[in-house]
Amino acid sequence: MATAQMARKKLFTADYEVHASIKMLYPYIQTASGLAEWFADDVKINNQSKVFTFYWDNEEHKARLIAHRTNHFARFEFLPENGADEKDPSYFELRLEFNELTQSVFLKVIDYSDFDDMKELDDLWHGLVEALRKTVGG
Repeated sequence: MATAQMARKKLFTADYEVHASIKMLYPYIQTASGLAEWFADDVKINNQSKVFTFYWDNEEHKARLIAHRTNHFARFEFLPENGADEKDPSYFELRLEFNELTQSVFLKVIDYSDFDDMKELDDLWHGLVEALRKTVGG
């Protein structure tokens, strides 16, 4: 009897300096239109259900904004695609942090998913943040 090996989810975190103000960056991490400019090929929101649909490579992934604080962070939890996801949902959180000492703004990425290759995930986020920097000029 073959048993499917369940992929264990991993937590990825990284900090990226972005030369822009927190107030300018916040709409890019919390709104569908802002996220569509750098994070996904497209992002739509169903205003009734408050479900965000992220499009990457013609695949859609649905998530709900489960927590946010204006000018601080936004956390999106992906809707379950299977039984394991229901017990342990994937999510990503984007936090904006200000370093008083250096007067720098950082985007802290927290990605909890079953992505296997952490180096590839690091490269993916690096590329996404580069797109954000180009978008905001920072």
